[in-house]
Amino acid sequence: MLTTGRRRLLGAALLTGLMSTASFSAAFAETPANALVVAQSIDDAVSFDPAEGFELTTVQSFNNLYQRLIQSDRTDATKIIPGLATSWSAGSDGKSLTFKLDPNAKFSSGNALRPEDVVFSLSRAVKLNKSPAFILNELGWKPETVDSAVEKIDGNTVKLSWTADVGPSFALSLLTAPIASIVDAKVVEAEVKDGDFGNGWLKTNSAGSGAFTIASYTPHEALVLQANPAASDKPKLETVILRNVPDVGARRLLVEQGDADIARGLSADQIDALKSKPGVKVLAVPSARTDYILINSKANPTLGNPAFWEAARYLVDYNGIATDLLRGQSQVHQAFLPVGFPGAVTDTPFKLDVDKAKKILADAGIKTPVKVQFIVFNDQPFLSIAQSLQSSFEKAGIELDIQPGVASEIYAKGRSGQYEMTLRYWIPDYFDPHSNASAFAINRDNSTNTAAKYAGWVIPELTDETLAAVKEQDAAKRVELYQDLQKKLQKSSPFVFMLQGSDQVVLSDKVKNYVQGLNADQVYYDKVEK
Repeated sequence: MLTTGRRRLLGAALLTGLMSTASFSAAFAETPANALVVAQSIDDAVSFDPAEGFELTTVQSFNNLYQRLIQSDRTDATKIIPGLATSWSAGSDGKSLTFKLDPNAKFSSGNALRPEDVVFSLSRAVKLNKSPAFILNELGWKPETVDSAVEKIDGNTVKLSWTADVGPSFALSLLTAPIASIVDAKVVEAEVKDGDFGNGWLKTNSAGSGAFTIASYTPHEALVLQANPAASDKPKLETVILRNVPDVGARRLLVEQGDADIARGLSADQIDALKSKPGVKVLAVPSARTDYILINSKANPTLGNPAFWEAARYLVDYNGIATDLLRGQSQVHQAFLPVGFPGAVTDTPFKLDVDKAKKILADAGIKTPVKVQFIVFNDQPFLSIAQSLQSSFEKAGIELDIQPGVASEIYAKGRSGQYEMTLRYWIPDYFDPHSNASAFAINRDNSTNTAAKYAGWVIPELTDETLAAVKEQDAAKRVELYQDLQKKLQKSSPFVFMLQGSDQVVLSDKVKNYVQGLNADQVYYDKVEK
């Protein structure tokens, strides 16, 4: 079995070899037979701790590094299947679940799965209180009470209980989220520093039972995953290398010439050009990603004025962006629930109307011209979308000062309120309408990490309505409540919902059995062959 140090040396050696042999010449190269090389941007990565990681790169890695008690079926996110638990049952009180653990499950260290690992993993996630903690908070779990909510029953059984007024089916949905991943408590506890629950170490390491482990991670350069020798279902390939390639043109060349097996985040023009190229294929994957403008309502009185939010809705060239700019990579969508989720609102009441936007601003006494700081990811398609918005907003006297930045820095500014306006995307954490509703329509007092908090939008009444929706047991009534919430936020909120994504991934025709699902975490490398 490879030790952590030996895995890191092997990962570094593989990465160095690939970096030295990769070329942008016309000569056709070939990646190693036992390695999958993925060209994309990984600049957004903040932490590979499943209790903290909340960015696209990290979320996409978790199903390959960790398992949960239960998980969404990779081909149908509506179905929940066993993970580290072989079975489960709901308590008669309607507020508890008992799980039987897989007696054969092991972590990459070789340690056997224990109830103590489940207790440690879920309680540490709540106590760390990082960005995704609000998901488990939905159960009423708080740092001071979670220890009594997650308990070992015997050597093969754990029981979870909660105080929130929600049923077992919703609790199961929450437990499919990456934050519910189970870590090897023995390994992580040995890495604890200053009471951080091992968070500092897990930012760049892994301690899971998934098909892969982190062999090495160099920020802004590469993430190297190595096959987990203790995995119950061993992966087909030995290594997966996610190379950070910020330039989308370079990504195209790498996959076209054979220096990469997969390329993500290419522009519409590049996708179109590659569709007719021999040796590659384009995979179109429906996505639950919602693209929106996030306005900091606390930045200044202008941005906090609902009239500004309303005017912004008429300054987006929705069809131009979706049809002409992105060409199939996104569709116009103006609600916080993506199509495919129960109750998703699909009407599109807003269109580009500069005159109407000008009138709304004038009637509200908002004087123009006005300059707005607009921070965006230094990657496509975000830069192209930002430039389109800059052009259309300018026609109404609003100058968007585009400030590109590394994704991790943009995330940090957004979460700390150090921005005026930004272009963001949201991806559901679990397959239930409340996943998005809790992000956009809950913020009673800025005590939870939600998109509404990042917008500085305190909404106690909408919070009550959202909490009522998640408690509703009648399925039809519950759908109606979420539809009502969507329409309220669609009409007036510091969010301008614009698009729903459709991921287009370019693969070498040698790549087989690559699977990617509707949710962002549903990226799987374990069955891939070449």
